[in-house]
Amino acid sequence: MCWDISLHTDIEIIKKTFPQLLDERRQLDYNYDYLENVQAITFPKYPILYKDKDSSQLALTEMEWGVLPTYIDDPKLQADRRRNMINVRSERILEDKKSYWYRLRKQRCLIPVSGTFEHRAVKGWKKKVPYFIGAERRELFYLPGLYQWHETVDEDGVVERVGSFGMLTRAANEVMANIHNDGPNKHRMPLFLPEDLERQWIDNIQEDDMPPIFLFEMPDDKLKHYPVYTLRGYPNRPDGKHRYEAFDWEGLPPLGSDTVQTSLF
Repeated sequence: MCWDISLHTDIEIIKKTFPQLLDERRQLDYNYDYLENVQAITFPKYPILYKDKDSSQLALTEMEWGVLPTYIDDPKLQADRRRNMINVRSERILEDKKSYWYRLRKQRCLIPVSGTFEHRAVKGWKKKVPYFIGAERRELFYLPGLYQWHETVDEDGVVERVGSFGMLTRAANEVMANIHNDGPNKHRMPLFLPEDLERQWIDNIQEDDMPPIFLFEMPDDKLKHYPVYTLRGYPNRPDGKHRYEAFDWEGLPPLGSDTVQTSLF
């Protein structure tokens, strides 16, 4: 489902990559240890980069993962629908002009990550095996997304502007199809991009510039990937290492060696 990401790298690297960045975070001395494994299903706050459409200033702020469907008033229905707005199918942004994503197409953001997580089904195994996926030779990279602002009012009548975002996905390449090989949204992956397309996504591009970005397929050898111990619902690792470090699962067959369906579509 592309619902788990990790930011276990020094967030200050972002400012070195984008030196003109405006830091809008309310508190600059956050302990970001909790971002070792971020689960979208809880709509967590997460640091993202966005460009204000009025000032064109690139800024770093915190938004909630999962675009809030403001057109729904009922809180329960709104939360249920929001779970389907955690990820953005890049194919729908321009092709479906009636979609919510088409309305947000100019509100683009970058999501800084150290890597993402996905689960692999293995024939004969009761539980799926989680994998960490990162970018080769990049300590920190950026996934494209769309964002929006909405207003909330607390019990004291104070109005607050809150941002929410969704992460772009596409059809999986071969290695990701072998990892994300099960479930209702199998054979999808985040829209991994090279550095030049990351910067282009956050720039003032036109609609005609977007399709080449959506169609970019990250080559298998540009992604590092390995199994990890667990992501949620289990005790800490027996070896005491971090969730994002490699774990040697005894008897785990190599990717592509089992008979689980690996069609890209």
